Amino acid sequence: MTNSIEEIQDAECIFVIGSNTTSSHPLVATRIFRAKQKGAKLVVADPRKIQLVTEADVYLRQNLGTDVALLNGMMHVILEKNWHKPSFIEERTEGFEAFRKVLADYTPEKAAEITGVPAEDIIKAAEYYATAETATIIYCMGITQHVTGVDNVKSLANLAMLTGQIGRESTGVNPLRGQNNVQGACDMGGLPNVYPGYQAVTTIDAQKKFADAWQAELSDQIGRTIPEMLDGLDDGSIKAMVIMGENPVQSDPDMAHVKKALSKAELLVVQDIFMTPTAQLAHVVLPGACFAEKDGTFSNTERRVTRVRKAIEPPGDAKADWEIVCDISNRFGYAMHYDSPAAIMDEIASLTPSYGGISYDRLEGEGIQWPSPHKDHPGTKFLHKDVFARGKGLFHAVTYQPPAEVVDEEYPFWLTTGRVFAHYHTSTMTRNCPHLDAEIPEGLLELNPTDADTLGVADGDEVKVSSRRGELNVKTEVTDRVDKGVLFLPFHFIESNANVLTNTALDPIAKIPELKVCAVKLEKAA
Repeated sequence: MTNSIEEIQDAECIFVIGSNTTSSHPLVATRIFRAKQKGAKLVVADPRKIQLVTEADVYLRQNLGTDVALLNGMMHVILEKNWHKPSFIEERTEGFEAFRKVLADYTPEKAAEITGVPAEDIIKAAEYYATAETATIIYCMGITQHVTGVDNVKSLANLAMLTGQIGRESTGVNPLRGQNNVQGACDMGGLPNVYPGYQAVTTIDAQKKFADAWQAELSDQIGRTIPEMLDGLDDGSIKAMVIMGENPVQSDPDMAHVKKALSKAELLVVQDIFMTPTAQLAHVVLPGACFAEKDGTFSNTERRVTRVRKAIEPPGDAKADWEIVCDISNRFGYAMHYDSPAAIMDEIASLTPSYGGISYDRLEGEGIQWPSPHKDHPGTKFLHKDVFARGKGLFHAVTYQPPAEVVDEEYPFWLTTGRVFAHYHTSTMTRNCPHLDAEIPEGLLELNPTDADTLGVADGDEVKVSSRRGELNVKTEVTDRVDKGVLFLPFHFIESNANVLTNTALDPIAKIPELKVCAVKLEKAA
């Protein structure tokens, strides 16, 4: 997030797109409700009628995969009405003219034709966002999990720069992380192209810094993303895989492809706290300690680094993840000897400028938001106050591209996927909690009443859903939360997992799969 969670409650306009915030990030949602109580305008863009829609001043129900067209339509209006901020654009950005030329084609009427959102609603949303003194954008994986995910994010950045709604309190572009320490994993180099602190593996200075610190020869080649690793197992170019705290059998698209790829590994090692569907395929399972059984830190969605303290000892042979990694490394012949997680944090601070001032003794209380470059730095509440990290903010001329897979006569329904309030990701933990599992014990396929009538399907009937990759049987929930021709199925439930059906097509830059859109057919179960 460019800004902090607490700042949301003071924004004059909140634009939520691709985020079912009340379900997946309820504490962030409370700040949205507080802002509404103070008189803020709320604009919600989502193909599904989520809970936040009941509070929205404008609801934009866009067709699946049309976010770029929607955002370009809003920005066309902002320019036409002179609601943009010329001084901000002149002083702090570049690439504006090429960007402006692209927007000329996206009149609100043209955007309405692509997105299915009425032109007057596009105009009203643009007005609320652009004319507010402070407006903030909140998005989640409904924006990123597309073959145009990078384009979607660039378009949101365009919108913020066009209106000067960035670099100040209660503004910004604020992605909500999907799991509790995803931000920390990325910060620590859990990406194929960077070392800790987003220092590129392709730069000579970064290579030398980490090679010297670790006394090791390091590659200058960008690694593979998870989908590319699975393809590597499938084609034989990768022979072994270690999976830590991840359940790709359930969370990645096209479950049949994932299981086939993992079954080809000559060695599959899974490190987790429960015997997940992925762990069941492993040659070796290493029992990890859960959050309450180890010391460490989490870095959350607002860049806040906080302490985690051991409350109880790990059961059986379970160990903290860092201990397991060190043990394996030592057995491979590369010595890793740390006294504690605090010693690891000290090494992180010595090599990672944004974490330079962070140490365990400074993390008492509420933690620190990076960047905190030195010991006297209090942390950073919001980013880009006077200058962008790259100098000037870059406008991108982005055009609308349709999803990789669209509906046709054989597969006439759009399918999208997401989460429900009682469960978390692949429900590895939540379905082991009887109270949460009792709240929502099974996955249901959301189906519009008009489609249900056409198919002769009633609430609770079992149907067969098929895509080009697989099929499954599931009970229905007839509801107007989804529009005609659109289906929604959560991925928490292995017995009715939406990722049996989803598409492996990737964004060409980020290599993230298009989990949010695919084409399916629907029929009554035999």
